[in-house]
Amino acid sequence: MGNTLDTHLAAYQGENLYDFDNEILLSWYPKRVLQHAGGGGSLLELGLGHGVTANLFASSFDRHVVLEGSPAVIQNFHEKYPDCRAQIVETYFEEFSTDEKFDVIVMGFILEHVDDPLQILRRYRTLLAPEGKIFLAVPNAEVLNRRLGYLAGMLADMTILSENDHLLGHKRYYTVASLSDEVEKAGYGIDRLEGIYLKPFTTSQIVSLQLDRKVINALCEVGVDYPELSCGILAEISEH
Repeated sequence: MGNTLDTHLAAYQGENLYDFDNEILLSWYPKRVLQHAGGGGSLLELGLGHGVTANLFASSFDRHVVLEGSPAVIQNFHEKYPDCRAQIVETYFEEFSTDEKFDVIVMGFILEHVDDPLQILRRYRTLLAPEGKIFLAVPNAEVLNRRLGYLAGMLADMTILSENDHLLGHKRYYTVASLSDEVEKAGYGIDRLEGIYLKPFTTSQIVSLQLDRKVINALCEVGVDYPELSCGILAEISEH
């Protein structure tokens, strides 16, 4: 099932400056998901990406299914995490079909990649078990460092995609308002909304500061209460 998704593999092989941000985001938000959803039961996760979240979730749920459209990304995951017990299904999100219902569905930094996010949100409502929860994580266009760059005249538009965004296959950014609007249009309500990593400066600037890990963790803790200023937005949604 080789396809153009394989062209984005380089962004997930650990040789990118923004892996610094990714490691923070991808290590933090699964812990928040587990805190709110608990373990056990079944989890459907959309996308493998760097493989960090799949490896973390696999040990916490009785059944863990991960959907991924790129065979190259799947191969990269198996090489990095050969002992992970998650079931990986090679499929496009738009085409996956099953009669199974899942207690938890996670779309972690997925909606910015797909052609029609609204279609994805509506499609996966049918796979949610009664009282089930869906967690969304998306990049925030209005994160503090981009706000500062815009106000300083260094960024013409906060929603503009960077070279790294294109490398990752991003098609859009979100804001708290745009995500909330999309969730409502798809027939859900937001039960919880929080920030992922309050990022005050550019990645290169933060890396140069060589901050203690305790400071990075503190920026994640502070970000929980400030989704409008954080690098990512985490939403817990359900059918209302």
